[in-house]
Amino acid sequence: MNKIISTDTHSFNLSSEDHGFTVTLQTTKLQDGVNVITLRLESEEAATPPVFTLRWSHPACDIQASWHPAQDRNKSFKADWMRTLRSNAAASAPVYALFNSRGRNRMTFAYSDALNTVHYSGGISEETADFHCCVQLFTETTAPFQSYEAKLLIDTRDVPYYESLEGVQAWWSEMPDYRPAFVPEAAKEPMYSTWYSMHQNVKDSHIEEQCRIAKKLGMEAVIVDDGWQTADNRRGYAYCGDWETYEGKFPDMKRHVDAVHALGMKFILWYSVPFIGKYSQAWNRFNNKILRFNEGHGAAVLDPRYPDVREYIINTYEKAVKEWGLDGFKLDFIDTFYSPELQLPSTVEGKDYESIPAAVDRLLTDSIGRLRELNPAIMIEFRQMYIGPAMRKYGNMFRASDCPNDSIQNRVRTLDLRLICGNTAAHADMIMWHPEEPVESAALQLINCLFSVPQVSVLLDKLPSDHLKMLTYWLDFWKVHRTLLLDGTIAPMNPELLYPLVRAVHEDRGIVVAYHEQVVPIDAAVPVSQWIVVNGRRQDGLYLEVSGEIGIAQVTIRNCCGEITEEQSVELRSGMHKLAIPASGLATISIK
Repeated sequence: MNKIISTDTHSFNLSSEDHGFTVTLQTTKLQDGVNVITLRLESEEAATPPVFTLRWSHPACDIQASWHPAQDRNKSFKADWMRTLRSNAAASAPVYALFNSRGRNRMTFAYSDALNTVHYSGGISEETADFHCCVQLFTETTAPFQSYEAKLLIDTRDVPYYESLEGVQAWWSEMPDYRPAFVPEAAKEPMYSTWYSMHQNVKDSHIEEQCRIAKKLGMEAVIVDDGWQTADNRRGYAYCGDWETYEGKFPDMKRHVDAVHALGMKFILWYSVPFIGKYSQAWNRFNNKILRFNEGHGAAVLDPRYPDVREYIINTYEKAVKEWGLDGFKLDFIDTFYSPELQLPSTVEGKDYESIPAAVDRLLTDSIGRLRELNPAIMIEFRQMYIGPAMRKYGNMFRASDCPNDSIQNRVRTLDLRLICGNTAAHADMIMWHPEEPVESAALQLINCLFSVPQVSVLLDKLPSDHLKMLTYWLDFWKVHRTLLLDGTIAPMNPELLYPLVRAVHEDRGIVVAYHEQVVPIDAAVPVSQWIVVNGRRQDGLYLEVSGEIGIAQVTIRNCCGEITEEQSVELRSGMHKLAIPASGLATISIK
């Protein structure tokens, strides 16, 4: 089967093997440069569809870079013969952008089905110098259905690439199936995490010691990570599944949570959602309702297609909120539900779903719905890669995936999150550094994550005095400027160069962070009364390149610990101006 449909800019070809579905394609022009192609499949009786592939080409003209949510630090083009990208509710999101080195969009496409597995690509053709683009559906076993509808968005406007991606997330957010979860203010405050500082060696008294210091530094919640449920500190998951506290570490979890609350901090607890360990009491109950077993983990992945499995998981979370007074959950490893190539055959009766994505959707929908009945402001943290639009309706905190001590990776991953997560709180991976680091180097761990919510994971009582002073300063700076950093109009420049310069503007304030660039452009036409210029480099000094006439400005320069190193009144005329901003320091430019 082949169907062809065209817009002003592209011709689309839908192909598949023979099938019993009635297929329709329809185009709608939303505005100049933005079109939507609607695909509908209908059948009188429920049927399993074959693979459908929607293809089109785009000329490789004035295109130097690409972006998609799972690209990480490798922003290179892929050839059209290379492996396609994969997305579903627990992996990435179906969106791809092509743009030039000035950051101007040339073509961005996005698909509306972010729940089920979709394969997509925008690979370069060696023969024609065109980008051969495609979206493939139903490549994995799909439960029979009578109807299916989805939409492909194509944006060819000459706008900044990040504006096009903002349009994609707004398009998804308007869909009833992906309406984003409420984000409480607490989800947008700095937090303390136990993972890198303690790993599984957590203990209630030790956490409370760290929380007393963390609260004074401006951290408003603690995330107690893996280890609270077991005496085993070998990083496995063989004891997961019962979710009862290990008394040697937490003899009274309710008392511990109350103690943290008394400090004025929220309490978030880690759970590995799918895992049931071979040494857990629940093993005998559910070991015949698993998707697969991982010997290295010592644990199996539960099969969410069974209602009693889902109910067991949900009851566990409800019990924790009721008995311990939790304020949120760090729900880990949701992506491990999706590994069809490793899946064991299901032989036990009682499933009420055949589709694993649909069953996970039901599990998370019921979990969040019932938890919000207990606490409307419940916080739910998910991490990359499950950060797409389907997950925004459950989670209100999206965290960069693990990159310990890698400040550049943390910058790339948090900014990748920001580009499509809308008002969902984007969190940094837990920030850590060596206690013997030069303080300017340690400061880069925070500066690289300025446009996300910081999670700090160092032993606060062991920090050298200059490190503590630095941390105090940057957390205070972040809290003072939180609205600018999180809610401002953000412009992350040059993803292909790992975002060397990032700008945000909110109302009458603007901030520019230079991570690699020595020259920072400032446009006098931007109506702000204050610019903050951050030197996110290990070298001293930056140059301002002013376009237009700003006039007299008061410039205050501080080092990485917040100490003033220079104050002066400067006339900022059009041209270059050198500022002696120390490494990991900043300048505040107040325009008179």
